[in-house]
Amino acid sequence: MTSPTFTHLRVHSEYSIADGLVRIDDLVGAAAKDQQPALAVTDLANMFCMVRFYKAARGKGIKPIVGVDAWITNDDNRDKPHRLLILAKNRSGYLQLCDLLSKAWLTNQYKGRAELRVEWLEALATSVSTLEPEVNQANALIVLSGAGFGDVGQAIDNGDIARAEKAAERWARIFPGHFYIEIQRAGQPNQEQQVRHSVALAGRLGLPVVATHPVQFISKDEFIAHEARTCIAEGEMLANAKRVRRFNEEMCFKSQAEMAELFKDLPGALANSVEIAKRCNVTLTLGKPQLPDFPTPAGMTIDDFLVAETKKGLEERLIQLFPDPAKREAERPRYEARLEFENQTIIKMKFPGYFLIVAEFIQWGKNNGVPIGPGRGSGAGSLVAYALKITDLDPLKYNLLFERFLNPERVSMPDFDIDFCQEKRELVIQHVKDLYGRDAVSQIATFGTMAAKGAIRDVGRVLDFGYNFCDGISKLIPFKPGKPV
Repeated sequence: MTSPTFTHLRVHSEYSIADGLVRIDDLVGAAAKDQQPALAVTDLANMFCMVRFYKAARGKGIKPIVGVDAWITNDDNRDKPHRLLILAKNRSGYLQLCDLLSKAWLTNQYKGRAELRVEWLEALATSVSTLEPEVNQANALIVLSGAGFGDVGQAIDNGDIARAEKAAERWARIFPGHFYIEIQRAGQPNQEQQVRHSVALAGRLGLPVVATHPVQFISKDEFIAHEARTCIAEGEMLANAKRVRRFNEEMCFKSQAEMAELFKDLPGALANSVEIAKRCNVTLTLGKPQLPDFPTPAGMTIDDFLVAETKKGLEERLIQLFPDPAKREAERPRYEARLEFENQTIIKMKFPGYFLIVAEFIQWGKNNGVPIGPGRGSGAGSLVAYALKITDLDPLKYNLLFERFLNPERVSMPDFDIDFCQEKRELVIQHVKDLYGRDAVSQIATFGTMAAKGAIRDVGRVLDFGYNFCDGISKLIPFKPGKPV
């Protein structure tokens, strides 16, 4: 295998929501076909696809590079924010990106954009990494200037070279040894002027130059589909001559050979993309639950507390199930043996905290007037859940199997199916936030995709076809619940 000559560092996947059409499997497949040893996905202001991309890339023997195409607030004109491409060098950098993006979405949105602020990035240079105490936070990130979208590039486009130099010097000061001037040749207006001035500026300041290519879709054939998707997101019409056209058919996935031809006069800029890929080494632990610490009485481990609580709960359940003491004592050995078995399995699989957390908020809900279902699904097969009052069905009475819910042979997070009254469920969520901290609680995100019927109607609208025509086509698509066409 020949040495790589280029690595894609700027890719917008379909998770960029408004301006990406790249499916992760197609992207990784294209990189593998071109024998690229590394690849980055840098969606716009989010890292939604990170886990899926990380798994897919490693599955094909490609090093995944984690990063983001970030909006940067422009205080001179909030309607014209700048952009920076930020890549994580290591796990510390990845966590830093998570923190920055969360802060942007929670505290600094403008017209739907989650923007980072320069002062947040400046603060990194003086803060120390908790994972690597010998380095500051800024050294866990690699930053690219954003080409024509960054403050350096925008100043060059405006003919203000002095302002461009000032901006580049500031980023180089914040990220010493980790800041690159980014150049592109993707069919943008004034691209050669941008490249010429950027390279000259980098030479004067002693900064490295890196060539990137904005990948919005895989092949040129997908350009019209990408434009249609962009129009759907922006409420535009494809044929509108006055709409802003930010993309062109060159913004597809290019091979190393194509990039070498594009930048044959600047081979060093291509080589730097490979060097950046070598510097980025994010290793993540996936599939391992990260649960908050459940508070236990002083001197008692969480395992011991689970056993004590389940024994106490079982005694209450036995009194309820078997009011006759003689009958109760006759049945007790069967229940205690099952409880012992389940407790040992839960402790072995390190899930005591999960059961105690779920039991606490369910009991809180029941005590505060929130209607809660008796439990359904495989969780109803757990006697521990019954003893902790998570469920209200006696699994032994109905011969329900605990192994269907939790099995050492199939290590996965147990999942209780609990029904909360929709009118009062918010009270339970607020209680959990109060107990564990607002920043430690989140609800599961669901990504909605365009099904065939809806896609045809939306695409027909941006193509300016009549509604009745598009509706007629969409009605020809069969409706199969659970099996979308």
